[in-house]
Amino acid sequence: MLKYRKILDKVEKPGRYIGNEINSVVKDKNNVSIRYGFAFPDLYEIGMSHLGLHILYGVLNSLDYVWCERVFAVATDMQEQMEAENIDLFTLESKTPVSELDFLGFTLQYELSYSNIINMMKLGSIPIYSKDRDESHPIIMMGGPCSYNSEPIADFADIILIGEGEEIITEVMEVYKKHKEKGLNKHDFLLEAAINIEGVYVPSFYEINYKEDNTIDSFKPKFEGVKSKIKKRIINDLDSTFYPENLIVPNIEIVHSRIMLEIFRGCTRGCRFCQAGMIYRPIRERSIEKLLEISKKLSDSTGYEEMSLTSLSSSDYSDLGGLLDELNDAHLKDMTSISLPSLRMDNFSVELAEKVQKVKKSGLTFAPEAGSQRLRDVINKGVTHEDLIETSTKAFSNGWNKIKLYFMIGLPTETYEDLDGIINMAYSVLDVYKSVNNGRLSPRMNVTVSVSSFVPKPFTPFQWFGQNKIEELRDKQMYLKDKLRNKNISFNYHDTLTSNLEAVFAKGDRRLSKVLEIAVDKGCKFDGWHEHFYYKKWLEAFEEANINPDFYSLRERDYKEILPWDNMDCGVTKDFLIRENEKAIDANLTPDCRENCSGCGINTDIARGMC
Repeated sequence: MLKYRKILDKVEKPGRYIGNEINSVVKDKNNVSIRYGFAFPDLYEIGMSHLGLHILYGVLNSLDYVWCERVFAVATDMQEQMEAENIDLFTLESKTPVSELDFLGFTLQYELSYSNIINMMKLGSIPIYSKDRDESHPIIMMGGPCSYNSEPIADFADIILIGEGEEIITEVMEVYKKHKEKGLNKHDFLLEAAINIEGVYVPSFYEINYKEDNTIDSFKPKFEGVKSKIKKRIINDLDSTFYPENLIVPNIEIVHSRIMLEIFRGCTRGCRFCQAGMIYRPIRERSIEKLLEISKKLSDSTGYEEMSLTSLSSSDYSDLGGLLDELNDAHLKDMTSISLPSLRMDNFSVELAEKVQKVKKSGLTFAPEAGSQRLRDVINKGVTHEDLIETSTKAFSNGWNKIKLYFMIGLPTETYEDLDGIINMAYSVLDVYKSVNNGRLSPRMNVTVSVSSFVPKPFTPFQWFGQNKIEELRDKQMYLKDKLRNKNISFNYHDTLTSNLEAVFAKGDRRLSKVLEIAVDKGCKFDGWHEHFYYKKWLEAFEEANINPDFYSLRERDYKEILPWDNMDCGVTKDFLIRENEKAIDANLTPDCRENCSGCGINTDIARGMC
């Protein structure tokens, strides 16, 4: 790889490509039977901040017959140099061209990374369609949250894993090792995996037919024994499952340079817009004893000075106060600060916030999601305006002067009165600060209001809704921007065009593979990055593929329609989602699962009494 070394001084951040970090794994390739490339379809500093990468990297490398190496999307300057020097995409650890691997596994975290996946395969000289690859090419594996509707990218994948990966990926490796030793072909391996391993989806083993109105008519397996519905995999006991004790310490600054301590999986809140809250059920906690053990080992092996307690709703850990006390005591000497991604307004306490920010007091973050109580009831958020007032009063009375509030616009049934509620909440926080501080506003006091555009997602009660038109979302953004002009208020909003494209691929089917191919040929990649996003090229790709994107993003769907993701079983039944959708229309709340079982279905089969 002498040519690779020559181009490093010509790119912006060579540290993205050199590897050799503390705690990275290097094996003798002659002593392993499987070479696996874990491919994250974004830049190094994004991928290295993703906990799932570190977990599966550790799981695979714990197998003595597997060498898992990392592969990241390269920045545009690096791609230009690689193409000029005829250098294929390579692994970080050994600089091996990805075309020489047994597996290239992509994590599907975000719909707008799909173009990067195609671009990475092309840069690695791998045919993008599974039908065009033979025994000489690596097996393209995919998994992650977007795999619950992987249809838009299914034609590019050989095998897709549904659910949590720690156990299933090991089972797949064991089957492949056996087939490789016997000299069997890829088809035989894929067929055995699809039939015998729960959670394995092989897209090429299914035939899809469409109606004249372009909706799906049927989805059928082609081979006997292949499951008509793929059931997700979950980890039953988090204490006994693998967790990395030696996080790779990056060479350059990454988005989240800290210890990531996963305290539990799942969520009981039941927010109707939230896909993660549905697909990651049921809730499973790690014990305080296990978390202390992991935290000490990670602190010793990384030297990080901050530890983030990660989960979907970390403040819902059953004994969060006790956990924080134990962690603060254990890490008092090394001055490691403990942080939570966000707090809930309805269970906020100053004592809890002080424990979280014991070393460094920064701002507080809350997510009301909607401005009016009616709309918060529609989405089943379960917080009130009074919660915000009480929380703000506590925070400002105890020395905080910055609060961030996250909202969504374009939610089902939203009106401009609901937007006025966002404005009212922001100014109410200012009023609270003044009431606590003798009627004065400090220049340091700031309320950050961030709004994102609602994207209807599969396996949520809102999966049948259409997204607001781009023009509607822009009008709502400008309405809020005009009303929130205040030196103590910062207003941020997301690009409506990227949100529109995200909705297309979130709810799309296999016919979108042609759009992806054309768009990447036009130069589309890094679509989640504003400076690289070219909506006009995407519109050209849809036109050339003779596909109307509005069919996927804007169209409301009937309960009877076969959805592209109906072949997946995340454990939450469609009947439950329909009930929740009907309750949303009437603005009726569903209580937290810990208060009363809502009958979502997860406990019946997949969880089997774990709830």
